[in-house]
Amino acid sequence: MKLTVQGREAYAYTGGKPFDAGAPCLVLIPGALHDHSVWALQSRYLAHHGRSVLAVDLPGHGRSAGPALPDVEALGAWVADLLAAAGVQRAALAGHSMGSLIALEAAAALGERAIGLMLVATAYPMKVSAALLDTARDAPLKAIDMVNAFSHSTLAAKPSAPGPGTWLHGANRALMRRLQAAYAAQHAGANLFLHDFTVCDRYAGAAQAAARVHCPAQLLLGDRDQMTSPKATAELVRLLNAEVRYLQAGHALMAEAPDGVLNALKAFLPAPPKEVAA
Repeated sequence: MKLTVQGREAYAYTGGKPFDAGAPCLVLIPGALHDHSVWALQSRYLAHHGRSVLAVDLPGHGRSAGPALPDVEALGAWVADLLAAAGVQRAALAGHSMGSLIALEAAAALGERAIGLMLVATAYPMKVSAALLDTARDAPLKAIDMVNAFSHSTLAAKPSAPGPGTWLHGANRALMRRLQAAYAAQHAGANLFLHDFTVCDRYAGAAQAAARVHCPAQLLLGDRDQMTSPKATAELVRLLNAEVRYLQAGHALMAEAPDGVLNALKAFLPAPPKEVAA
């Protein structure tokens, strides 16, 4: 679905169903150098089981027009504006990695209109090593390979997404390379990888945002995550009074443990109203 947000075209995948602004809405937010497709299994299932789903492409990523926004706070406000453009009054939010910080800011911006907040593969502060930032600046394709190695705890998890035996490293590398190249082509060679990881590294607003969050919160973490260590979540748990749930996976939870992420979302979100037979 295409929308106009802050004067630019924005795209959100609705899970293969026409979007109904009146149905219980879930916003799914991807992480750095990713797009809506990382939520494919979860968005399709939930859209076909009583929910309206908006799996977004962030500005400058995938089908949403750029440029990329400068910080997490601006991205959280953009998500809130996207919901307004879609005619949504209340929504739950789930975000992965960088997207988890954006979801936190969006929930703060929405206030009482946010009904649930799930932070997937999160950490705070979400610091990025100087070595990775340097490599992202000087050799972004090498940095993409580094992130792939750190993000996945196995080559082909079972069941994995989109199907059993999928080469997770190759699929994720292809997605990241495509987004990196597309952004560079559209924005005079600009480095989207470096931009996104710098946005994560600089974010320092969790305490201020959490004070404005009024909905239940849960952290969904991979017990083998090397990118956002579960050990770096204590501050978020305290700030949000959040529940914590673990899956046997690395950082790429939606790919390595797709059913686990889906089941966690189903358990956490309020049940949608039952369909009435015609």
